[in-house]
Amino acid sequence: MIQYEIIKRPVVTEKTNIQKETSNQLTFEVDRRANRIEIKRAVEDIFKVKVAGVRTMQVKGKTKQRGRIVGKRRDWKKAIITLMPGERIDFFEGA
Repeated sequence: MIQYEIIKRPVVTEKTNIQKETSNQLTFEVDRRANRIEIKRAVEDIFKVKVAGVRTMQVKGKTKQRGRIVGKRRDWKKAIITLMPGERIDFFEGA
């Protein structure tokens, strides 16, 4: 699997911003078939940083209702990446 197919997008929320500042951790949406070793290699190759640890979890899609129609959002996989001390990734450098 190609590295850019494994890492889909960063998850940017208030909680992930706090984790980034305090614990040097980043959160990504990743391919559901990828394991921790593949995720670690992909982050190291794409961003040129050293990864200390990877934690993954399956996120279940929420059930949504609009009137009588009931639907479901898709399930996805989340990876929390812990970087080595001194390493950092800036997503919004020029903004």
